[in-house]
Amino acid sequence: MSYKLALLPITLSALLFAGCNSSQNTEATDAQASPEATATEGQEITIATESSYKPFSYTDADGKLIGYEIDLANALCEQMKAKCEIISQDWDGLIPGLKAKKFDAIIAGMSITPERQEVVDFTDPYFENSLIFITKKGDDLKIEDLADTDGVPVGAQRSTISSQYLEDTYPKADVKLYDSQDSAYLDLTSGRIRGLLSDKVIGLDWLKTEPGLDFEVKGNEINTGDDTMGIALRKGDPLVGQFNAALAEIKANGQYDQIGQSYFNLDNADSNTATDTAN
Repeated sequence: MSYKLALLPITLSALLFAGCNSSQNTEATDAQASPEATATEGQEITIATESSYKPFSYTDADGKLIGYEIDLANALCEQMKAKCEIISQDWDGLIPGLKAKKFDAIIAGMSITPERQEVVDFTDPYFENSLIFITKKGDDLKIEDLADTDGVPVGAQRSTISSQYLEDTYPKADVKLYDSQDSAYLDLTSGRIRGLLSDKVIGLDWLKTEPGLDFEVKGNEINTGDDTMGIALRKGDPLVGQFNAALAEIKANGQYDQIGQSYFNLDNADSNTATDTAN
């Protein structure tokens, strides 16, 4: 699908952190030799995700969890030789559930923010993203208009970078918050909100669906500085180092890039150079 508004090309370098330079190869070699790389062999690890976040994590017609982060989690667990179970949780319950030891890790498109770092630890980033503003085709609303106009109904998923950005930057807007992206899409298509602020990748994916064909990206990508995603774990958990070692290895052996390309059809011609709009 083509877009009327010019967006920078979506490349692997813009979205996925690179894993093929010489320093990372050295890191991966060190990881293989490190006790962290084998400490998880046979360990049972429960990973929580949120399953309305296509193409990161979602369910197929049979209710099976699929998506980029599911494949990434499985690759990391295989590298660690761990026995992993991946479960779906509501977004708002992810960090509380982690702290309550209902599961051991979160891989759910969770951005690394200072506020979250106060309560959980994060691995090295595995993805970099930005935000886009989506409106109905023909609607002249721009996100900048929210600064000067009272009560414009716009939406975002609750407790996300998108919702925080709307509430902090545009206090005059009537910001509707949703428990899932699917609920936000429903209100956008029904006209209950005029615009939706979304992560770039999932928003562009939705625009390719039948309900999304009447909508478009309005304006430029938005960078908040908090859109690098990592795996969240409990404070002080040694699994942070073990996941980092596995992540370094799958970057070095090319598996990381293969997983990304299978979902995003991205160009990895220059995986060490980010575009101007990457966070």
